[in-house]
Order: sequence, then structure tokens, then C-alpha cells
Amino acid sequence: MDFEFTQEQDMLRESVRKLMDKLATPEYIRRLDREQAYPYELYNAWVELGLLRMPFPEAYGGLDGSVIDLIIIAEELSRKSFDFFTAYGASVFCGLNIVRKGSEEQKRYWIPRLLSGEIKMSISMSEPDAGSDVGAMRSSARRDGDHWVINGQKVWATAAGATGNVINVYVKTDTKANHRRGMSLFLVPNDTPGLKLRKLDMLGRRCVGTYEIFFDDVNVSAAGLVGGENRGWECLLSGLQIERITAAAGYCGGAQAVVDLALEYASERKQFGRPIGTFQAIGHMLADMQTEVEVARTMIWRAAWMVAKGREALREISMAKLFVSETYAKVANLGMQILGAYGYNMEFDMQRHFRDARSSTIAAGTSQVQRNIIAGLMGLKLQ
Repeated sequence: MDFEFTQEQDMLRESVRKLMDKLATPEYIRRLDREQAYPYELYNAWVELGLLRMPFPEAYGGLDGSVIDLIIIAEELSRKSFDFFTAYGASVFCGLNIVRKGSEEQKRYWIPRLLSGEIKMSISMSEPDAGSDVGAMRSSARRDGDHWVINGQKVWATAAGATGNVINVYVKTDTKANHRRGMSLFLVPNDTPGLKLRKLDMLGRRCVGTYEIFFDDVNVSAAGLVGGENRGWECLLSGLQIERITAAAGYCGGAQAVVDLALEYASERKQFGRPIGTFQAIGHMLADMQTEVEVARTMIWRAAWMVAKGREALREISMAKLFVSETYAKVANLGMQILGAYGYNMEFDMQRHFRDARSSTIAAGTSQVQRNIIAGLMGLKLQ
């Protein structure tokens, strides 16, 4: 097992870090969080740098990058804010789904527009009564001549309201069938008539935006159906493992940022005549934090290495997602304790990580779902 990066991957990490250091200043990030504003300037810079092209096939304008390249990008973007990775990942993962399951015509039409920054993409699956339980989905689409008509309600849709966004929405197309056989994936631009977006006021991850979506007789052409009628479950599963391991890398980047902030503060903040980091209680806390982040990072690289080798890695990905998300939440809580009242103050960045980290054990598959998967792979049938 070789975790050594290539020269190109080292250069990728360096270029992404330099870009983020230059553009994603603390003042910029705080303004986006305060104003709940989408990071358009950053997104455009990612497009210019070619980051969106990285995982796509060369035949469609991509760079033929690997999952390792995606992991590097995810961690570096999230060192500034995990919310930045959600903006990047939403477009990339939806685009890769089209590459895997779309028709050749759909690939030729949508992928160049996505990679040029002309459009963005986001996913919408959850509903008020359908989160982890996809089978409870009620939103539906019915065929009407040469198009489809969508009705229903979605919620917790990240980045759905971004300018030029195309929503990748999963709905039932056979309401009598099990969701594995009666769900389909449609591409719906967010300015389509009959579609209404309501931005939700969330505790954390506030800049990219989380939305509730209402579909009222929304017309979608047959060309907007990806993968075929009632084949949505296959589309959903096709990229799930890469999405989860990449999200885990994002959590790791956020967790490392927390440790770095806490260490900097503990090295400078003096009490009783010396830096608080020299007190054993704080020093040991920081040592434990860094150790757990490093363990999390190692789990991610192992799972990503397995995926890159074409090996089955569901167990390793689920364990990594579980451990890294719990670690991010844990170290953010400890970071708040180390900074004390400063961590609780909105003028300092620790409170934002504390708010953002809390979503990590919920989004992209809850910690409880990950434990169910792991237990099942151990041969246990949980009720």
C-alpha cells in the first residue's frame, strides 16, 4: 500500500492551497457567512484553475483525474470552509453522474457547460418525510406527451438557488413500485416555470445555501431524464461511494483547520505568565485532537487508495465517513473550549467551524446509517 503522492498531485495541492489563501481570506469567509452569500468569486477561480475538469474524462473536456485528486481538492477547499467544498462537490458529483448514466447527447450538451462554469449543478433528494428513508419519497413525475410533469416538495437541497444552477432531482415515476424500481432522475434548471425555491435559515454552512423546493406542474423535456425511466436508484448508487469518501476528506480538512486555529491561539494566549498551550491540560488536549485528525486522514487515504485500485471499499468508506465526521464535531467542540469566550465570539472563526461541524454527522448519510452499513457488512442484521 503506497500513500506517496505523485509530483503532479503535490503541485495540485500547492496550487489549490495558494489559490484559497489568496482569495478565501478570513474577512471574505466571515462576510459570506454573515450575509449568507454564495462564493461566486471562488467558484469562478476554481473553473479558471481547471479544478472542475479534474475528475472528468478527457473526451468531455476533463483531465482524467483520480479519486485521489478529488480527495486532495476536497481537503484543501475545506481547510477554509467545508461549505466551499459543498459548492464544488455538488457540481462535480452531479456531472459525473451524467457521465456514468447519461446518454451521449446529454454528456455532450451538459458537461462542457458545467466545466466552463456556464452552469452549476446540485442534487435534491430529501423530502419533509423522506431523509434516510428514501422509500418514503412522495414527489413524482408523470409523462405527458413528449415531456414530464413534476409535482411535490423537496428540502435540505444544498446550493439549489445558485445562479445558473441545474437541479438534479430524484422523484417517483412509478408510485406503486418500490423506490429501487420506481424512481427517476431529472435535470431541472432552477429558473424553470412552476419551480419555487425558499432559502432556509440554517445554523451553519450558511454561504452556499440550503433550500426547500416546491414543484407545481414543472414541465421537463424527455431529454432531461437521466439513465432511463425508473432507473434513478442506479444513478443514485453509481457515485455514492466516491461522494462519501470525498465528503469525509472535506470534514478532515475542516477538522485540521480547527486544530490549527486552536494551536495558534494556545501558543499566543498567555495566562499566569505563560502560553496556555504549555499547560498539560491544554497541551494534551491539542495532542489528542491532532492524533485523531491524523487517524481520520489515514482512514480516508486507505479507502481512497482502494477505490483508485478498483477494489470494493464500502466498509472502509463507511468507517471513514463515520469516524471523520464524528472527529470534526469532537475537535470543534474542544476547540471552542480552548478558545473560551473568544471561540464563542462571532468575530473569531472557531464558532463557525463549531456550527459547520455539527452537520457532518447528519449530511451525506448520518452516523447512524453508517453504523448500520458497517454492522450489516459484519454479518449483523439490525432491526
